[in-house]
Amino acid sequence: MIEALITGKLHQRAEERTSKGGRPFVTAKVRAAVGEAEGVFVNVVAFSESAGAALLALDAGDSLALAGTLKPSAWIDREGNPRPGLDLVAAQVLTLYGLKRRRAAAAGEPEPQERPAQARQGNQQPHQQRQHDPEDFGPQDWPEN
Repeated sequence: MIEALITGKLHQRAEERTSKGGRPFVTAKVRAAVGEAEGVFVNVVAFSESAGAALLALDAGDSLALAGTLKPSAWIDREGNPRPGLDLVAAQVLTLYGLKRRRAAAAGEPEPQERPAQARQGNQQPHQQRQHDPEDFGPQDWPEN
């Protein structure tokens, strides 16, 4: 395995699942830029409660950084062409919302009141309720190694 730090944009909303053994986990797909190429998809799984909650709080298109163990993979697209991929077991998730909150606290400023995701209209299905707030997660929540 490779220890990695990946930055990119959430391709679609993360999903919470449960293993056959009853253990909850979160899956997501992130598109990471690779130079001037179109990018590479990173399949993400988070077993950590804090990393999973941070992923669930994001909308498609939100920027994030993930740290964890990485494994290269490959897949075949619709035209039959081999494509590179990456599988990441996320141990830590950093969002721009958590970063802004931390910077404001360090500067002695009040916390930002509105998140960009809240300002966007139509990104969220009306029947879905956010269970987690991404401002609740940031480097201060990462486990000590």
